[in-house]
Amino acid sequence: MSQSELPPPATELSPGTLRERIARQRATLFNMLLDPMQRAARRCRKVWEDRAALDDALLGAIGEVPYCKFLYATDPRAQQLSSTASAAGPNPKEFGRDRSHRPYMKHLDPTKDMALSDAYISLSANRPSITAVQKVVRKGELIGYLGADFDLRDLPITKDLYTEPARWRQMKGDPSIRGQVFTQKRSQSRLDEKIDDVLPVLEELVLDNGVFHIKVHFSSSRATLWLVDDPYRYQLLEFDDLVDPDIVLAFPHREYPHDAMVPASSIRPILETFRHLRFADDTIYLRAGSVNIFNGLVGLNFSCDGSHYIPFDQFLARDSEFWSGIG
Repeated sequence: MSQSELPPPATELSPGTLRERIARQRATLFNMLLDPMQRAARRCRKVWEDRAALDDALLGAIGEVPYCKFLYATDPRAQQLSSTASAAGPNPKEFGRDRSHRPYMKHLDPTKDMALSDAYISLSANRPSITAVQKVVRKGELIGYLGADFDLRDLPITKDLYTEPARWRQMKGDPSIRGQVFTQKRSQSRLDEKIDDVLPVLEELVLDNGVFHIKVHFSSSRATLWLVDDPYRYQLLEFDDLVDPDIVLAFPHREYPHDAMVPASSIRPILETFRHLRFADDTIYLRAGSVNIFNGLVGLNFSCDGSHYIPFDQFLARDSEFWSGIG
């Protein structure tokens, strides 16, 4: 890596992947609510001017709207005409509440019979929530709206795991660090001095001791690692641990996972490439490198505070876009 060139700037996240997944989740929720909200509106419009009957209609309808936490009626100006219905019963204190300034009532599309808001923080529970707003129409005239509030943690459609896209991603770091990068020089750390002893230990931990994610902090001479036997807590190995091959005896022997995306034969080349990036240049150098064998991503943090996340095979392929960018 030449001193005349920083790693290329961060790119914007693709509109695909995570954003596409959010859109699919919203579409699923919208379709799930469309019929129940229409039925609730038909039930309520029959008694719209009778507050007591309207409260009863809302209590009867809330059980038919899946996962609904609160259900209420407003006039066309978003002034509440009813109590707020919930599984615990009606809350009459919310009668007359002005909801016109809440996120779900703003920018309603007049051409749509039902709208689904973006997620927002609720006032009552201070939690991420979402609201469906259904028009209530009688004889072609808009007489008001039904609002149905949902707590995001109650919704089942978010249960599937998000899969990280297999592409190279770059993130800018602190601009004050980036602006001063050419005034600094790599200091030899204790790990740097003993790297020939440390890398075989790290490789052994991944290949034979159940470590599925490891991050090597070259500048501070430590490593953090996650084990398949205890994935919710990370282990911290300091310099004295890393230079002692006996450290592998502190962890159980585990066969290399058959479903790992990174082949066992690629672990040593990945670690050796970390070494290359650490010593290739004294100004722009690797501060920390990580690899996760299940999602196949290598993480890199450089002295300019820029970060890269790259599929392991692209990382190891010296003719890939990553290497042409930093070469």
